[in-house]
Amino acid sequence: MHFDTLALQATHQPDPATGAVIPPIYLSTTFARNEAYDLSGPYLYSRANNPNREALEKALAALDGGAVAMAFGSGQAAAMTLFQALRPGDHVVIAADAYYGTPALLEQVFHPWGLTYTKVDMTDLADVRRAIHENTRVVWTETPSNPMLRITDLQAVADLAHSVGAICVCDNTWATPVLQQPLSLGCDVVMHSTTKYLSGHSDVLGGALVFRQDDELAQRVRLLQSLSGAVPAPFDCWLVMRGIKTLAVRIRAQTETAGQVARFLQTHPQVEAVHYPGLESHPSFVLASRQMQSPGAMLSVQIKGGAPEALLFAGRLTLFARATSLGGVESLIEHRASVEGPNTATPVNLLRVSIGLEYAQDLIADLAQALDSLA
Repeated sequence: MHFDTLALQATHQPDPATGAVIPPIYLSTTFARNEAYDLSGPYLYSRANNPNREALEKALAALDGGAVAMAFGSGQAAAMTLFQALRPGDHVVIAADAYYGTPALLEQVFHPWGLTYTKVDMTDLADVRRAIHENTRVVWTETPSNPMLRITDLQAVADLAHSVGAICVCDNTWATPVLQQPLSLGCDVVMHSTTKYLSGHSDVLGGALVFRQDDELAQRVRLLQSLSGAVPAPFDCWLVMRGIKTLAVRIRAQTETAGQVARFLQTHPQVEAVHYPGLESHPSFVLASRQMQSPGAMLSVQIKGGAPEALLFAGRLTLFARATSLGGVESLIEHRASVEGPNTATPVNLLRVSIGLEYAQDLIADLAQALDSLA
């Protein structure tokens, strides 16, 4: 089944009680019992389960080709719950340029608890191999990476993880299951911030984990999900389900525009570098072409000069909202180093760009006038 059809079939679950094509939002936190104190259905309390969350989790598992999925209140909650499923003394290998909040979780929350971790360049397989130890339990990948858009060879890294009995996790937020299927490339778990492309409208916070097998780890994560209560509200689940219906067409349109924008930027004299895996100049262009259906709608651009020039350029744009996050229908631009703070490894002249659904030539004209003003 083509992904476009799958996305609609996975989210098309008419209400059995009324026949409503779009199912209702079940806001109830609790569910009644009969005179014999038996539950009338499979739901007890919304922290443990809810019809909207169950529907979303089934859809997410179907989209990624997984056996089971769990939805959370944010992408960070999803990552935290996976790390909570480990034990003190376990070791994690993580990409050095992963989303800054993920290593922050390891350093500030789980390292004092007893987890150890090693940051590596995931594009260097020898570096990954050296970092894996006998007590390594998770190799955490992110491809394309945030914000440098580096590409990890998922099959090769998964093989290295499996050589010591570890699992390979891929943060697939930027690619989504439309563009990349990590479970089919050897990964064991896929993580999403559903806040981004899956919901697609910058109006809901959420996260998810999708497991290739409904194994002991998946069952432990399910237990922690229920016990910790870091779950999305029913309305949040409903909104993500709504977003999934248009996911494929949105991403295709945004990717087409992102390619045009990237090609324009790389020719402008005020641009130092463009990071986009759809450009043949990208160091992992061949790998990205093999591993991804298309290069996606995220790119980063480095402006000649430093932070002042990058900020001046961003400030002169009129069609790009200067805001954190990505994956919505509106184009966003962000000075990543300012967001990450004084310990950032991101170049200070770099701006991360999330391409929306605006007309490509309008965005390019806006970028051109802002760049030309720097000359």
